[in-house]
Amino acid sequence: MKRRCTAPEETKPRRSAYDKALSLLARREQSRRELSDRLLRDGYPRSEVVQALDRLSADGYQDDVRFAEMMVRSRAAHGYGPRRILAELRTHGIDDGEIMRQLDALDLDWAVEARAQLRRRYGERPSDAFGERARRAQFLLRRGFDAATVNRVTHATVDDAADSED
Repeated sequence: MKRRCTAPEETKPRRSAYDKALSLLARREQSRRELSDRLLRDGYPRSEVVQALDRLSADGYQDDVRFAEMMVRSRAAHGYGPRRILAELRTHGIDDGEIMRQLDALDLDWAVEARAQLRRRYGERPSDAFGERARRAQFLLRRGFDAATVNRVTHATVDDAADSED
């Protein structure tokens, strides 16, 4: 088979930070911090990144409030509690006030949600054994439910659950 000599491939011009960020947003919602980190990691200058993110925000393509709303609904639907959701959104640069507004807007009874997670994980069988209640409490704590809710749902104190880990 004959090989043809070809000229070296011409390098494509690099996309602007705006185009790159718009492409990332076309796949899924992202926070401003997430986009900024990605663009900076890809080597775009900070000034271009800031301009691109400001323009995306002005054009309505990137909105941290919309991102927070989507994440809160998604994480709650997957059985995570408010503390876990709060922690995750903080890593995305969303301020606590906005996170709390979104959590309040959900208007969920977190105790009902915690019970649903227990039923999904452990079935309907009741737990009278201390060790089992502690395991269930730890499960809910890891899912992001607060100590008062865990105590109410499992009838085990958080101290009991912590003692069982040692």
